Amino acid sequence: MTVDRTAESGAGTPPETDAEPWHGSVATSADAQPGSTRTADAAALEFRSGRWIAGWDAENKEQWESKGRSIAKRNLNWSIFAEFLGFVVWQLWSIVVVQLPAAGFTFTTSEIFWLISMPSLVGATLRIPYTFMVPRFGGRNWTIVSALLLLIPSIGLAMCVSNPETPFGVMLLVAALAGFGGGNFASSMANITFFYPAREKGWALGLNAAGGNLGAAVAQLAVPIAITLLAAGTVNLPVAGLMWVPFILLAAFGAWKYMDNLTSAKGDIAGSVAALKEPHLWIMAFLYIGTFGSFIGFAGVFPKLIKDYFPDFSSIAVGTVALSLAFMGPLVGSLARPFGGRMADRMGGARMTVATFAAMATITLVMIWTLPLKNFWLFLALFLMLFTASGFGNGATYRMIPIIFATSSRAAKAGASSVHTAKLASASLGLVSAIGAYGGFVIPQVLNASNSASGSYTPAFYGFVGAYVVMLLVCWAFYIRPAKRNAMGHV
Repeated sequence: MTVDRTAESGAGTPPETDAEPWHGSVATSADAQPGSTRTADAAALEFRSGRWIAGWDAENKEQWESKGRSIAKRNLNWSIFAEFLGFVVWQLWSIVVVQLPAAGFTFTTSEIFWLISMPSLVGATLRIPYTFMVPRFGGRNWTIVSALLLLIPSIGLAMCVSNPETPFGVMLLVAALAGFGGGNFASSMANITFFYPAREKGWALGLNAAGGNLGAAVAQLAVPIAITLLAAGTVNLPVAGLMWVPFILLAAFGAWKYMDNLTSAKGDIAGSVAALKEPHLWIMAFLYIGTFGSFIGFAGVFPKLIKDYFPDFSSIAVGTVALSLAFMGPLVGSLARPFGGRMADRMGGARMTVATFAAMATITLVMIWTLPLKNFWLFLALFLMLFTASGFGNGATYRMIPIIFATSSRAAKAGASSVHTAKLASASLGLVSAIGAYGGFVIPQVLNASNSASGSYTPAFYGFVGAYVVMLLVCWAFYIRPAKRNAMGHV
């Protein structure tokens, strides 16, 4: 029997038990005979204890249309919900820090930026081991564990911000634990890629990623409202963490009740090691720092930038609650991501990525030059355009990776099979997502350094413009210029 290896990454082997099936049907004795046909064998699904499914082959159309699609959709829905909460927790400190002075905390600007950037540093690092957890423990099992881990930073935040005497070191440690939410992206994407056939994998992964990214927007919308609701003109910061506890428990229960593990989700550490030797992995990781790194980095600092540049608009009173418009940035960036992938399918991912960096550099320059006008609505509009461009870029760069490894990698040029290059591409997707997420740490720290050295964020923004121009040139030099010279088309 053949199984889908399009996106294998990780290590270990799930249990192969002979326990009684827990639902559905099992392979017939005829299916189990050595002489049975591939179609009959591939179409048979065996449901084992612990919600393990054996015989999964999403590329087999009979199996996919009869049972596979509904199973995959159910797992995708709960995966999106769990990943959504991961992004929520990942972004909590970026929202809370702007409210710390009102709660009696007296941290410096540098300390505030460390609280913003530490979750991204830890989350990006965790994405690497999280990629290997699904093949080792099972997608359903790891979703339960990774969801429950979100309780630690959520409750920890509530405890820290309830006492203005909490030492900065303790606050920084708890902020670092919010990185659990950032790691969820890698395991969630690795899990879903095993469930879908190649022809539907792009859209499924796009929905999974966009649904997760929306967590940043929802957190920035809901938290300011929740901490001021019934707070009588002050803020109730512990609510920022405690309000998500019921949803986290629901996600863990839903994963336990409705998700599945696949015995076919095999690990491939060798594939990850081989991918690290491919120059294209590092090129794409560099480009992804510019797209996703900008998205998650600016999502983290946007509330503070609004407060520093336009304090009167940091929170807008709506009745008895406060509303922050910072949520609009991550919202438009998240919604743009799947459409960036679709547009890349039409015009080429490299062209789309070059256009993205050109747009991001231009928008950032206009934002710098119009800051003296002190017009909040113009500032907001330009930042929303910047978030939108980064979202399109996220979809475009992710779309490029499988094509590059299938056509331009060292393995492909050496005549490797499509199965092998697909494994390399899958491993690269997880590694690129991890490296790109470090942008969430770099952007706040560059802004912090700029402010400490010059008292202004403007030098940092000029630095970002320069980085976008360099990334544009790199993408053009490696993926557009050779295509024109060799008449091989665009990736």
